[in-house]
Amino acid sequence: MSEPEAIRNVAGEATSQDDFLGGRISLLQPAKGYRAAIDPVFLAAAVEAAPGQRVLDVGTGVGTAALCLAARIAGLHVVGVDRQRDLVGLARRNAEINGLGDRIDVMVGDLKQPPVRLAAGTFDHVLANPPFLDSGRGNRPPDPDKAAATVEDETTLEDWLRFCLLMVRPKCSVTLIHRADRLDQVLAALGGRLGDIVIFPLWPGPATAAGLGEKPAKRVIIRGRKGVAAPLRLAPGLVLHAEDGAFTPGAEAVLRHGAGLIL
Repeated sequence: MSEPEAIRNVAGEATSQDDFLGGRISLLQPAKGYRAAIDPVFLAAAVEAAPGQRVLDVGTGVGTAALCLAARIAGLHVVGVDRQRDLVGLARRNAEINGLGDRIDVMVGDLKQPPVRLAAGTFDHVLANPPFLDSGRGNRPPDPDKAAATVEDETTLEDWLRFCLLMVRPKCSVTLIHRADRLDQVLAALGGRLGDIVIFPLWPGPATAAGLGEKPAKRVIIRGRKGVAAPLRLAPGLVLHAEDGAFTPGAEAVLRHGAGLIL
């Protein structure tokens, strides 16, 4: 991700244009409110998709994860769904700006009332970056778009996970990024329906001699396969920052060069 270019107006809304993956992806996003950072980039990097497959990005926003994934894997078709019409408009613009309009299809839809074009069990992979906070925790951001992206409302975490499981094909993968302190809720909602689960922590601090982050992980990536009975596995994860605060080579490979993660 790079520093944003000058603020401009798109459809009457102030936006900035920001670069991701070392400039391979350029996207418009609202100048105020929720703004994509590194989470959707790491989410996209964790999806083990192949050319010719279909992927669903749930809560796509301005399309950051969808764009990063499509840029990494040629021939992949990504469908994005989001209930915020203005963000869907930006996501469509972003797909065109990056020459990916023929491989990214973005539509307006609510998880509880999905578009009729979204048929259950038809996607090889589903990815999601659900709101991190439940409705009864913390202060709700005053900006309505930021609140919608970060705080659950009547659509709960369990609703998000239920929808992801509904849309993915049997034996295929669901990938999430979420707060580490809500991992128990994620696993409880997925129990018995998703197997071969791998938990991949994102450690914020420098590595210790044991190879783990000195600071507790705030984010975890969770990936599993629908209807598979293989046991859960805890991966070593990735340390994001060196002692001087700069990104580690492993983090740079994902954020600047579009590398995939090996979970």
